[in-house]
Amino acid sequence: MSPCTSSYLTTSAALILLASNSPATAFAPQPTKIAKASSRRSPTYLHESKDNDRARMEKSWEHMMGSDWREFRAKLVAQEQDMVGDKQNSATKQASSSSKKEEKIGNFISGAISSIFSKGESSKEKEREETVSPTAVKEEYNDSSPIDIFDGVDVGGATKFSKIQINSPCDDPFMDEEECHIVYDEPHVQIDSHRWAHPLYHVEPGCILIANEKLGGVFHQTVVLIIDHNENTGSTGMVINRPFPGNLIKIASDTDSNIDLSLKMAFSKAPVSYGGPVMQDQFSTLHGFGEVMGSKKVCPGVFVGGSSQLMQEVRRNHLHPTEVLFVKGHAAWVPGQLTREIEKGVWYIAAASADLILRYAGAPVSKDDNASDLWADVLSCMGEKYEDIATTHSGRGDERMLP
Repeated sequence: MSPCTSSYLTTSAALILLASNSPATAFAPQPTKIAKASSRRSPTYLHESKDNDRARMEKSWEHMMGSDWREFRAKLVAQEQDMVGDKQNSATKQASSSSKKEEKIGNFISGAISSIFSKGESSKEKEREETVSPTAVKEEYNDSSPIDIFDGVDVGGATKFSKIQINSPCDDPFMDEEECHIVYDEPHVQIDSHRWAHPLYHVEPGCILIANEKLGGVFHQTVVLIIDHNENTGSTGMVINRPFPGNLIKIASDTDSNIDLSLKMAFSKAPVSYGGPVMQDQFSTLHGFGEVMGSKKVCPGVFVGGSSQLMQEVRRNHLHPTEVLFVKGHAAWVPGQLTREIEKGVWYIAAASADLILRYAGAPVSKDDNASDLWADVLSCMGEKYEDIATTHSGRGDERMLP
């Protein structure tokens, strides 16, 4: 074989490998490496496989160690809501108890005055004592709280969180005692790690935007995952609750796209979602596999990009195609635009569990989930007024393209 022929074959093989490694994401472009043609697997392939295994293990360790800071924050939010609810209930009960006391005291005084100015004072006095005896009034005063006083709550300034500290509860010189309790104490309120969501008052990567019930157009009742947010450069996100009626091989073949043939074949059964009106010929990948090469960790347990590495894991039977959601297009905001929309009430901001975010990327679904309406499901998890919105306006579900 001549040197020219050998060089031509090597260059052709390199171009084929380059094409197979092209990323399918608008958010996390990855570098490509050209390897020498070989009949056996190259060291680069083996090295990338080890990196993929490491990424998967790191994600599993993070889950087992409970190091999801977002879940810890959700517990603190739930605990704060619980404390507010307890105070409101206690105030209501105390007001009711106080009203009853005042009523009985009023009856007591009225009876006393009427007995002075009426005939048959002795008989009236006896009747008054039978109606409201001083013993009853005394007992009413002793029961000063609707909570059982012998539980130790509200005695001497104690609360249900009060503890006896042998040593100083905080050795951190940069925090006071109250801050130490917030950071180091285990929240007494437990949440379901599979399904939790709570309101946020700021935008951050990994948060979700829930469309206001009045919003129309292509974003009607959508849930948008924020990938990047910067006040100076703008924001990007993807709709995660508009699944197309078909898998990747069908959607990519029926519409204009730049997706590689090898990806279409490997992920032929993968689900596809409408991601937004920007760059609709581009596909991004949303998954919970791990932070493989070319991917980006959006928040604990949620990743975008890295399609070529995920394809290798599918071929190794370490990943099922249905555990990766291909998102067609995305949403984008110029600097300041998203802030203005939020101020006008277009979006509700929330933090949500990884399983809710990955609803259409292979996450488990429980009997408590509203499997066909993520918009309503997230609002229900947020509670309070948001649950009422979900109950009033839900019904059409996720599998639709236009309102």
